[in-house]
Amino acid sequence: MNSYRALMKMDSELHSPALALAEEEEADMNDWKLPLAFMKKRHSEKIEGSKALAQSWRMKDRMKTVSVALVLCLNVGVDPPDVVKTSPCARLECWIDPLSMSPQKALETIGANLQKQYENWQPRARYKQSLDPTVDEVKKLCTSLRRNAKEERVLFHYNGHGVPRPTVNGEIWVFNKNYTQYIPLSIYDLQTWMGSPSIFVYDCSNAGIIVKSFKQFALQREQELEVAAINPSHPLAQMPLPPSMKNCIQLAACEASELLPMNPDLPADLFTSCLTTPINIALRWFCMQKSAKLVPGVTLDLIEKIPGRLNDRRTPLGELNWIFTAITDTIAWNVLPRDLFQKLFRQDLLVASLFRNFLLAERIMRSYNCTPVSSPRLPPTYMHAMWQAWDLAVDICLSQLPTIIEEGTAFRHSPFFAEQLTAFQVWLTMGVENRNPPEQLPIVLQVLLSQVHRLRALDLLGRFLDLGPWAVSLALSVGIFPYVLKLLQSSARELRPLLVFIWAKILAVDSSCQADLVKDNGHKYFLSVLADNYMPVSNLSSQLHYYWLTITEAEHRTMAVFILAVIVNSYTTGQEACLQGNLIANCLEQLSDPHPLLRQWVAICLGRIWQNFDPARWCGVRDSAHEKLYTLLSDPIPEVRCAAVFALGTFVGNSAERTDHSTTIDHNVAMMLAQLINDGSPVVRKELVVALSHLVVQYESNFCTVALQFIEEEKNYTVPSPANTAEPGNLTPVSPAIPRLRSVNSYTNIRAATTARNLNKSLQNLNLNEEGGQGAFSPGNISTSSSASSTLGSPDNDEYILSFETIDKMRRVSSYSSLNSLIGVSFNSVYTQIWRVLLHLAADPFPEVSDLAMRVLNSIAYKATMNARPQRILDSSISLSAPASPTSKGTHIHPAGGSPPTPSGSSSSLTNEVPKPPPREQPASRPPYTPTLGGQAQPHSHQFPRTRKMFDKGPEQGTEDGDDPGGHRNYICPALQTGLCDWSAKYFAQPVMKIPEEHDLESQVRMERQWRFLRNTRVRRQSRNITQRGIARLDDQIFINRNPGVPSVVKFHPFNTCIAVADKDSICFWDWEKGERLDYFYNGNPRYTRITAMEYLNGHDCSLLLTATDDGALRIWKNFADQKNPEMVTAWQGLSDMLPTTRGQPSAGAHSAGMVVDWEQDTGLLMTSGDVRVIRIWDTDREMKVQDIPTGADSCVTSLSCDSQRSLVVAGLGDGSVRVFDRRMGPNECRVMTYREHGAWVVKAHLQKETDGHIISVSVNGDVRFFEPRSPDSVNVLQTVKGLTALDIHPQANLFACGSMNQFIAVYNSNGDVISNIKYYDGFMGQRIGAISCLAFHPYWPHLAVGSNDYYMSIYSAEKRLERR
Repeated sequence: MNSYRALMKMDSELHSPALALAEEEEADMNDWKLPLAFMKKRHSEKIEGSKALAQSWRMKDRMKTVSVALVLCLNVGVDPPDVVKTSPCARLECWIDPLSMSPQKALETIGANLQKQYENWQPRARYKQSLDPTVDEVKKLCTSLRRNAKEERVLFHYNGHGVPRPTVNGEIWVFNKNYTQYIPLSIYDLQTWMGSPSIFVYDCSNAGIIVKSFKQFALQREQELEVAAINPSHPLAQMPLPPSMKNCIQLAACEASELLPMNPDLPADLFTSCLTTPINIALRWFCMQKSAKLVPGVTLDLIEKIPGRLNDRRTPLGELNWIFTAITDTIAWNVLPRDLFQKLFRQDLLVASLFRNFLLAERIMRSYNCTPVSSPRLPPTYMHAMWQAWDLAVDICLSQLPTIIEEGTAFRHSPFFAEQLTAFQVWLTMGVENRNPPEQLPIVLQVLLSQVHRLRALDLLGRFLDLGPWAVSLALSVGIFPYVLKLLQSSARELRPLLVFIWAKILAVDSSCQADLVKDNGHKYFLSVLADNYMPVSNLSSQLHYYWLTITEAEHRTMAVFILAVIVNSYTTGQEACLQGNLIANCLEQLSDPHPLLRQWVAICLGRIWQNFDPARWCGVRDSAHEKLYTLLSDPIPEVRCAAVFALGTFVGNSAERTDHSTTIDHNVAMMLAQLINDGSPVVRKELVVALSHLVVQYESNFCTVALQFIEEEKNYTVPSPANTAEPGNLTPVSPAIPRLRSVNSYTNIRAATTARNLNKSLQNLNLNEEGGQGAFSPGNISTSSSASSTLGSPDNDEYILSFETIDKMRRVSSYSSLNSLIGVSFNSVYTQIWRVLLHLAADPFPEVSDLAMRVLNSIAYKATMNARPQRILDSSISLSAPASPTSKGTHIHPAGGSPPTPSGSSSSLTNEVPKPPPREQPASRPPYTPTLGGQAQPHSHQFPRTRKMFDKGPEQGTEDGDDPGGHRNYICPALQTGLCDWSAKYFAQPVMKIPEEHDLESQVRMERQWRFLRNTRVRRQSRNITQRGIARLDDQIFINRNPGVPSVVKFHPFNTCIAVADKDSICFWDWEKGERLDYFYNGNPRYTRITAMEYLNGHDCSLLLTATDDGALRIWKNFADQKNPEMVTAWQGLSDMLPTTRGQPSAGAHSAGMVVDWEQDTGLLMTSGDVRVIRIWDTDREMKVQDIPTGADSCVTSLSCDSQRSLVVAGLGDGSVRVFDRRMGPNECRVMTYREHGAWVVKAHLQKETDGHIISVSVNGDVRFFEPRSPDSVNVLQTVKGLTALDIHPQANLFACGSMNQFIAVYNSNGDVISNIKYYDGFMGQRIGAISCLAFHPYWPHLAVGSNDYYMSIYSAEKRLERR
């Protein structure tokens, strides 16, 4: 006693006010350092890929202008009668003065010049000139070009400067043979001869009239086509159908009421000059402006002498042309709708050039009161800000001309591209998230192929693509794809990091680029990156983004292997190309890399290359790929384990014919996969079901045999009635008040049922006890005792051929029944064991896992029963499929329309619907449990509407003739998948350069965390002030309310005013400060199990609730006690070998401890034990079992307590012993101390968290013992009341409270003195409290929560006046 008092004195000194501030600051910092459990993306997101974006950037109908008709009606020397020309007047035609030579020669020279001007833009087209033609000549020319062009585009250029203006009737003018008359040519006829697709250029006054007439005639043609299509007997239908004019483009020099400019300083064909010689006319026009006076010495004559060639970017003329292209492209991309931009600027090279030049024509001709017209019409662009950048570039170039020409000085290149890249960089660096796209994006495209700017452009492009899928789509729409594809031919090693990053971003958004890469041998680039570990990051310029300097070689290889995984995904040509490129061997070398994302994608890549591709599978066999992948099945990262399961699943899922060798390999792989049956991560178990389904498909007939035997055995197995084994005292009392349960959905939202009414017949009929002892488990250490159906509302028996009830019975049958009578399939065969694994997974606590397994099991069960009974005809319209052969692949059942058949004499319906939960407003409830006789309970689920399809999120499959008996809806198909690969690919589509929100000091997420941590500090400080003064009494009732169910476990939230109260299978949340019920939802555990433990995870931050049930299942919940629907984050079988003989018994009877847990937030370790012989430690970060500590006892573990600082685990046992384990030691020597001073069941064993903290243990006999871990005997003993049912110890205030079956609570201090004895409720006229079912102290406040068998939940505190001080 004295030593304990000394310890308590030392404890109080440690909590002196002088140290309070330092401790507060330290605690506040500790909150920031504490790891968070189950907060990874796999827990917060649905495992599915991104929604595919529409591929608007890829031109499906890329075209080429193959023929050009140049029709010139000049009649040199004769002015048309309806045009009065000024004097002097514009004369130049194609930069030729027609009056400087004979009329005929002038005409021919102008025609030849016009052809050369067009050839600069499309040198490969077929050009035909028609100079001063007749109607027949035009007809002959047009029909000839259309015939040769076939479906390609033809251009019709019309110069009408020597003929009258177009007529309002839709006619242009040509000549008669003798040139004595102007002959009208109907646009309707021209449309007929030219056909479609075509482009028309009109350079004449009033050209807008032609555009209007053209549209009217085009509309008339469409109407004629419609009439002919509707009425074949109509006269129009008997005539040759007129061509549609939908794909025709028109460019006209001016509006319908405008004349062409006649300024003598300009060419007469100003519009044609703008379209075909834009740089020449742009420079001349610039010199004619007033601003040109700022550039002395530059004349019109000097402009003719600009050195260089248009296609040589190193020369002044070539650079100006390059800048002009970039600017006009940029203006168009920023102004035009995306689809119109694609059609006009990316579909046809000549059309794109003409429209870029058309933007210049609009700018120049508008300055002369002339408005060019186009069809399709473009928005005005002549005032766009980028034209100022063009003027500056021209200014800088022309200012050098005099010295370059006269003195021969070197040409200084324009800073235009560098400045535009800087502007783009500013947009990337300084802009906000929600803004318009950067207008410089087309310019980045222009400089990608420039040696000077390439590296910087790739840097900025990579940073832009990193903003997200929307940025990738924009870049593709601007036309970036062919440029980055061509760059893969570059041997420059410094470009590798940038190109790999850019291609990873592109393929993460649009995987259809795989074909383009293989076609251009682009896959070889990434194969070389994967094989070559050297990535020249250190050689990159320091001017580039810091990300390129921090990225590791492993990350580069990860991106390369992701790209290759996309290339081989469901694409045989890609698989063949990469197999030849030694991809498998390269991937196998990377399997042991320390970078987890690389290991994950290497496994996915391997899984994809041999998916339905036998040569790659056999290549993998030769390299022992499957054996090398086995090591990843125990990887610490769940996503890596998942990827390895995927790879092995596609390895066995190959559809080629099987040999004995390949069958042996498949069996070995299957048994390795089976070891993951109790993996802690549901994503791994889901992938496991899919992998095993591939095996089931391959060996269908073998599994049908096994299934049939299991079904027969199950029929001969009688389920004991719950009423025969359950004692009346063990049943949940009936509640007169029916509570409203809240709707619950896991984030997978597979089965969103909320109430016990929604539990199906099978769960209502399941017995409380399971037969068979510990030795009755199936071979291979595969346990058959997990939760039967822990799903949130299960399908009825008539949902499947195999109901949950049947499957649960099968699991128990398989544990002891003699199945060696299987024909051709031995008891321990692979098929039998895999069937057991699937039965186990069908009872998985995570709904998505169990649903997938149910689909696989029911598919085989359906085929097995149908093939075994060919004489049973389901329906007159149904024919049964033939029995499956061992290698049958064609009998997969696909979902089909129509009503499902019902086998005669069977109650099993094959519909895929589940009960829909009632709306929140309804007072629908969870009815009390009542025992049933003979399993004949009335099902509750028929009361609810059945509307939602269970598998409506799966891919829609067609039916296969002969494979689908009638309208049966199937559960398994070859395309069964989890979405893991597509979900993993989303990583590459999301920003990686951006600071994560949780690390951004100004983000809302960070601010919310900061608020929570300040709240935590305040709670710690205020509660410490109260406990330091000493607690004299603790009987002030601050909360009382009737709980919907009998409280079995109660848990205070450490920092907010929420308390969780669990009954047998549901959890209720109360605000104990306001006295309000916050939430009530169903936990999802089967009817014959109960919740025996709860823990708050991440209580200091984003809280999750862990529930443990006595079948060994663990479930994690989020979004509880708020306005959102509770969601299941994860669930797994924490203990797979719980002893089933005492399942469902309350701890008060000292028969069953259920499952007990203890949680370490700072290490992320979860200790689990109970009705087992081990203490199992789970690492929640890895989601895997890290240690099994044997207890060395024959009784169950009733209490667990751990201390992460000392690595100690203390267990109280049912035989009265208290055992201390050091988890750092091996299994045989880890038990460091055993105390046997208690003579009965240990109710509580608590290890104080201080460095030299004691062990405090209490038995049902009421003896409280204090042990020093290094001492073999207790250092102190206190005696409390006998008949304890519940006990808790306050971690801060040195109090402990005892609850008795004799209907009272006693609260003791550390000296063993009773400070409070509670027997009656306040305000109930002396009503006696019920037998205590559970109690718990608040971790900080001096509050005690008490649950009793009369449904009441009450909280007692220290005196209120003490708290208010």
